[in-house]
Amino acid sequence: MVGIDLGSRSIKMVLMEADRLLSLRKFNTMDFYRSYAARRDGGLAIEFSAMNVPVNFGDDVVTATGYGRQTVKVEGARVIPEVMAHALGAVQLSGLKDFTLLDLGGQDSKVALVRSGRVVDFQTNDKCAASTGRYLENMAAVLNISLDELGRHYQSPVDLTSTCAVFGESELIGKVVEGYSIPALAAGVNHSIFKRIKPMLTRLLSGGVIVFTGGVTGNTALKIMIEEKMGVEVIVPEHPEYAGAIGCCVDAAGRGHSQL
Repeated sequence: MVGIDLGSRSIKMVLMEADRLLSLRKFNTMDFYRSYAARRDGGLAIEFSAMNVPVNFGDDVVTATGYGRQTVKVEGARVIPEVMAHALGAVQLSGLKDFTLLDLGGQDSKVALVRSGRVVDFQTNDKCAASTGRYLENMAAVLNISLDELGRHYQSPVDLTSTCAVFGESELIGKVVEGYSIPALAAGVNHSIFKRIKPMLTRLLSGGVIVFTGGVTGNTALKIMIEEKMGVEVIVPEHPEYAGAIGCCVDAAGRGHSQL
């Protein structure tokens, strides 16, 4: 089985056999489309052979999801909803069936309530980049530090009030001019992310366990803030960026070839 998560910043691809992960691949989104994909008959034809990925559409199930799945029809692939794919992947990776899923990607954020391994309610924010990885990248660039450095700071955060990613940069620059330290500014950026996702988490939090997936999981400060300020356990499973692609394979395995 092949699972593909068409992300806004990166493409994730996994190969699985039953419950066993055979391969994990990650590509820059634009590089992927330029090097391994082409438009054909109104869909996207992926050149799996060019990536040394052996796919036989007669025998192998290819399932796609992600940021691009509504605008990109992958030739020969099934398409499943993004929230469902990430929830199934989180179940597979964490071994849990009852939790609140937090997935923060490059340009959107998702929170879902998962019960008995199924999504029973969810909220998404794909209208603004202010609670996403892209926002963190921009703010790290303003502070002239790496994302790793940014993600380490959570103490004594500077209060950032702007709810817009664009205006947030201007506000942050103003705080730099005022002489605040880099650790306090970085903590302020991380706290601003927390403030934006907290309402979604509060609404869908049940059981006190959050499974955190997506590219922003590398931000350890955000994890600590959620745990300390909401009194919950935050679990970052192995391979958190690949939850969507893994969920595609899990869904395909559950449906079986006969239902495709």
